[in-house]
Amino acid sequence: MDQRNRSSLAFGLLLILIGVIYLVVQFFPGLQDLFNARQNWPLFIIGAGVLMLLLGAFSRAPGMAVPASIVMGIGGILFWQNATGNWESWSYVWALIPGFVGFGVILNGVLSGQARQGLQDGGRTILVSLVMFAIFGAFFGRELFAGWVWPSLLIVAGVLIMISNFLRPRPE
Repeated sequence: MDQRNRSSLAFGLLLILIGVIYLVVQFFPGLQDLFNARQNWPLFIIGAGVLMLLLGAFSRAPGMAVPASIVMGIGGILFWQNATGNWESWSYVWALIPGFVGFGVILNGVLSGQARQGLQDGGRTILVSLVMFAIFGAFFGRELFAGWVWPSLLIVAGVLIMISNFLRPRPE
C-alpha cells in the first residue's frame, strides 16, 4: 500500500471515529457534558494530538509521535489548569514540554522498531524535563511541591534511572 492509500485510509478512519462519537452522544445524552466546549475545551487539543498520533501510525510515519505527544501533553496541562483554575502554574509547568518530546521519542522508537534506542534517548529527555520541572516548581509553585508532587517526581526519576541501567549495553 503506498503513502497516498495509507493517508486516505487514516483519514477515512478519522471520519468514522468522529461519526461514532457524535452517534454515541445522541444515544447517551449524559455524555454530552463531556463534550461541553466551554468546560472541556482542552479535550479537543488532546484529541488533536491523538489524531496526529493515529495518522502517523496508520500512514507509517512514526516521527509524528513527537509532535503528537507535545500536543497531547499541552492539552493535558491545559485541562488540569482549566479544571483547577491554576493558570499561574505556567511559570514552571512549561518545563514538562521537553518530557513530552521524550515520550514522543519513545513512541517513535517503538513504532519504528527501535524501542531500545527510543527508550534511552526519550528517557534522558524525560529525566531532564522532570529535573527542570522540580527546580522551577520549587521556586514558583511551592504550595504544590510541598504535597504529593515532589515525592512522585523522585519515584519517576528513580524508575527512569533503573530502566536506563538495564538498557545500557553490557561489556563482554
